[in-house]
Amino acid sequence: MKKITLRKKQHKRMAITITESAATRVKAFLDNRGKGIGLRVGVKTTGCSGMAYVIEFADQVDQDDTVFEERGVKIIVDPKCLMYLDGTELDFAKEGLNEGFKFINPNEKARCGCGESFSV
Repeated sequence: MKKITLRKKQHKRMAITITESAATRVKAFLDNRGKGIGLRVGVKTTGCSGMAYVIEFADQVDQDDTVFEERGVKIIVDPKCLMYLDGTELDFAKEGLNEGFKFINPNEKARCGCGESFSV
């Protein structure tokens, strides 16, 4: 007789991470602003490829929000956006004269030529 082992299905917790560079920049922005509890990140429908990232200061956490905390920074995400952002790393980069936050999202399938929108 063959022995059958049943395994419980492991549910992976969705996650968003932040680099040290981005965390340092967020803390500096929040300090300069004088208020705020972290960053709210999300997506909106727009652009050539269909979606664009949204990032803004957060002053409160809504009841349904998911909060990730890493490197002393809270990242707040609306549940409707979480499936598009799962596994994303938020970085802050300087490239020549340009600097800004950069989303490294493993769910992206394509990005428009101007770099403003993406598709999953």
